[in-house]
Amino acid sequence: MRNIKESLSYFIKETDKILLALCLITSTFGVLMVQSATRSKLSEGQLISGDAKTMIFAITLGVCVALVISLVDYEAFVKLTPLIAVVGILMMLFVFIFGVAPPARPDAKSWINLGFFYFQPSELLKIFFIITFSAHLNAVKENINSFKNVALLGLHAIIPAGLVVKSGDDGSALVFILFTLCMIFVAGISWKYLLAGCVVTLAAIPLLWVKLRDFQKERFIVLVHPELYPNTAYQQNMSLSAIGSGGFFGQGLFNGAYTQSKSVPENQNDFIFSVVGEELGLFGAIIALGLILSIIFRIVKIGKRANNDFATYLCYGIGSMIAMQTLINISMCLRLAPVIGITLPFFSAGGSSTLCLYCGIGVILSVYRSTHNQKMVHYRVRSVRSPFM
Repeated sequence: MRNIKESLSYFIKETDKILLALCLITSTFGVLMVQSATRSKLSEGQLISGDAKTMIFAITLGVCVALVISLVDYEAFVKLTPLIAVVGILMMLFVFIFGVAPPARPDAKSWINLGFFYFQPSELLKIFFIITFSAHLNAVKENINSFKNVALLGLHAIIPAGLVVKSGDDGSALVFILFTLCMIFVAGISWKYLLAGCVVTLAAIPLLWVKLRDFQKERFIVLVHPELYPNTAYQQNMSLSAIGSGGFFGQGLFNGAYTQSKSVPENQNDFIFSVVGEELGLFGAIIALGLILSIIFRIVKIGKRANNDFATYLCYGIGSMIAMQTLINISMCLRLAPVIGITLPFFSAGGSSTLCLYCGIGVILSVYRSTHNQKMVHYRVRSVRSPFM
């Protein structure tokens, strides 16, 4: 009994309670917003909506999974890199064969119907990729700016991003590209490669534009001329109106006219920020963003204190993933970016996105548990073999 108490005491002591508390507070805030967004769907006698229940289940399971992952020494992930990569690719191949499109996203067959909820493998692939890419960066750290290593890193990033695009989830592919850039920037890649990448991207824009389907082109055009395609601009126009009507303190929880009348389509998912802005106003929006930023800063702080580069890359990868998704999502809601199906971390309804996000948090907790009481040495992980060495 004494050993169990000592083990439990050590487990609690070595867990980053600040990060875990921030995540739970933010997730609770998110559940409340999802409940408000779906309140009009409640049947008589029903207290909690189906979307809110799914989110609560995903958060509960996610926290449990995160704590289990935190018990694994993060350096063991390097040994598992080949297995993680293979499982990630097999998941996406499974989507190509058995993937389905949920009612809210009929244009993208990137989900797997598990019966009780739709699972989106690309969400878990993000975490898998961050682990394998961190191991790759760690292995080539000393010679990262050789053309061979840059090319191999590019190939490493293109494969999962390409699989995600093939599945119809262009939004997640964009997130892949953005947090990959953040990771290689932290690793010390030369500016000449980043500049060359920007030039190639700009040169490819005309070709990419031709490849877009008509409705995708319209989503870009309405950012400047919403009057040309009113049906395409409707969701973002209603989101802007809802946010604008909230003022500083909002119309009150469960009292938003746009939210309760479902004027903003899918406001429990990608446009959950419109619910926050309308019902809680600018004040609530600042609190929501402040909570997400606090989580990101906490993750970055853990990464800075980590005692090797692999752990640092893991933290910056997951932190930048959350940051990029937040930036894109809010830009969509404010009609500053096209609608591309990106959820707001910790707030948007969705079982798979929430569960996989907490898997990433579990990786961060593992880094914290293994390194926070040690001196910062910053060595490359050499005690384990990596397929990239």
